[in-house]
Amino acid sequence: MNNARPPRYLLSALLLSSTSLCFPGRTDAQEPAVEVPAQTAPPTEATGTKVDVVDKGDRVGLEEIRRFVSVYRAVKQAYVDPVADGDLMSAAIRGLLADLDPHSAYLDQEASAALTEMAEGEYGGLGLEIIQRPDRSLTVIAPIDDTPAARAGIQPGDVITAMDGEVITADSVDAAIESMRGDPGTQITLTIIREGVAEPLQVQLTREIIRVNSARIEVLDKDYLYLRIATFQADTGMEVSKRLDTLIAQRASAFKGLVLDLRSNPGGLLNAAVDVADVFLDRGLIVSTRGRLPYATNEYSAHRGDALDGAPIVLLIDAGSASAAEVLAGALRDHKRAVIMGTRSFGKGSVQTVLPLDNGDSIKLTTARYYTPNGTSIQATGIVPDIELLENATVKTEEVQAPTIREANLPGHLRAETLPVEADGKATVADDYAVGEALNLLRGLAVFRDRD
Repeated sequence: MNNARPPRYLLSALLLSSTSLCFPGRTDAQEPAVEVPAQTAPPTEATGTKVDVVDKGDRVGLEEIRRFVSVYRAVKQAYVDPVADGDLMSAAIRGLLADLDPHSAYLDQEASAALTEMAEGEYGGLGLEIIQRPDRSLTVIAPIDDTPAARAGIQPGDVITAMDGEVITADSVDAAIESMRGDPGTQITLTIIREGVAEPLQVQLTREIIRVNSARIEVLDKDYLYLRIATFQADTGMEVSKRLDTLIAQRASAFKGLVLDLRSNPGGLLNAAVDVADVFLDRGLIVSTRGRLPYATNEYSAHRGDALDGAPIVLLIDAGSASAAEVLAGALRDHKRAVIMGTRSFGKGSVQTVLPLDNGDSIKLTTARYYTPNGTSIQATGIVPDIELLENATVKTEEVQAPTIREANLPGHLRAETLPVEADGKATVADDYAVGEALNLLRGLAVFRDRD
């Protein structure tokens, strides 16, 4: 088993259109971008030099090159308006990546710089996780906790059609995405179409400095813990471990259980999910990745030590739980360490790597699939909870359910593959229905543990 850890790969539910957390793979917080290694060399930190990702034995046929040049010339000469060579080539590159899968994308200098800024966990904007559909429309994956978008009530599945009254078109979508970010204190009005609502919604937001606190923890009902992870950053595992240790050290007796809330968590860094899983697992495989490059294939295993000493965990997921959140949920489920409660997760079982180019642009490319400890790929299927709750259920069950969007709804999504399994191989209980149900389950489990 290979336990060597390659650089932290990006596990984001987003494309180029992300206005929020779209973290590139990295080896530390100061150098966020990672080059894909050559076939014989280990991965290295980005230095701004050109990345050689071409297999010298796989030549493009002369006829294919001629076909591309013919189309290029036809568009250049006959299109109704003049098209600059640079714009035409950028469009061709974007088209090349867009047809691969929903998560591969070409990032220009501005978008690449935005990735670096976002990787530092602080930027001016709205706090929205969005995906750009093939028709160039913008669909919300999830708002980030305690941001203008979340406080305004923007929901997963909302489609953004206009900004400040300007309709978003195929030609203006990139500018629209960029306009979501901006100086704190400035305002923007989004026009949103929401399933089940007859008229478009006008939502006015004030940009803020978005500081993404990846985790928070509190005590519920004296004997139980509530851990909310909003996204997976480089220090999330260490942050969770330290906060747990602090709370445990303050008590004379052990906690009886944990509610682990991963709802609307769009993902983040793979290694961060591995680190959090390691906090609660004493041994065994956490996740494996399989790709064409040597360093895209790896296995991550737990080290001895369970911070909760086996106390039961109820893990909450929903349609906004994606990527690294699904890695953690899959690991705890397969090891029978947690009961999964909620609704089926997003279903993003692929790994993206950011490849910096010498001109300041970069490519976000899907380089691997990941598999849960049992060898299962959740790609396009998601994680089905052990205990299913009504979607967006609250204590007032008559409320209209919001629409959901998952990986399987994205055109061009990767198909799932399953590995062969070797033998032995800010929520409160008062107003959060799911947390209340999870706490009730933990109380029931505690009754049986106390009888032992």
